[in-house]
Amino acid sequence: MNTELLLACWGMMTLMVLVPGPDWAYIIDAGTRDRTIAPALAGILVGYLVAVTAVSVGVGAAVAALPWVLVGLTFAAAAYLSFLGIRVLRQPPALVAGDAASGSDVGSTPRPWLRLAQGAGVSGLNPKGLLVLVVLLPQFTDAASSWPIPLQLAVLGLIFVGSCALVYSVVGMSARAVLRFRPSAMRIISRISGGAMIVLAVALVGEQVSHFVSA
Repeated sequence: MNTELLLACWGMMTLMVLVPGPDWAYIIDAGTRDRTIAPALAGILVGYLVAVTAVSVGVGAAVAALPWVLVGLTFAAAAYLSFLGIRVLRQPPALVAGDAASGSDVGSTPRPWLRLAQGAGVSGLNPKGLLVLVVLLPQFTDAASSWPIPLQLAVLGLIFVGSCALVYSVVGMSARAVLRFRPSAMRIISRISGGAMIVLAVALVGEQVSHFVSA
C-alpha cells in the first residue's frame, strides 16, 4: 500500500479518536477506579477489532445498509452507557487506605474480565464507531494496489485500533496521574465521566429521534 495513504489514514483516525466520546468516559472511569487500566483498554480494543473484522469481510457495509439494525445498535448502546454512567455516579471510586498513604495506585481490579467485557461493549455497541469505519476506511483504499481490498481494510482498521490504544492509554494514565497528585479530584472526575456517559446516551437517542421526525 502507498505509504502516504497510510500516513494520511493514521492522521485522520488519530484526530477522530481525540474527539471525546463513550470510550473516553469509560477509560477515565477505569483510570480513577482501577489499579490498572489494562483490562478496560483491552476491552475497548477488542470491541473495535471485532468491528474492523466485520468491515473487512463486508458485514459492516451490510449493517449500514439496514437502518433498523443501526437503530437497534444505537438504543442498545444508549441503554448500556446509561447503566455504566449511573453505576459510576452511585458508586464513585474510593482510595484504598494503603494506596492513599503511599500515593500509589487508586484501587483494585477484582474482576478484570468484567472490565474487559464492559470495554468491548462500550466500543462494540458504538454505532458511530462502526459508521466511521464503514464510511472512512474505504476512502483510503487503492483499487490499483496489488493488495486485495479486504486486506487493505484490515490494515487500515488496525491503524485505527493502534491510534485508539495510544490515545486511550494517555487519557487513562492522565486520569490516574491527576488523582495521584490531587486525590480530592477523584469524585469530581468520577461525576464528570459518569455524567458524560449519560449525556452521550441521551445524545444517541436524540439523534435517532430527530431522524424519525425529519423523515
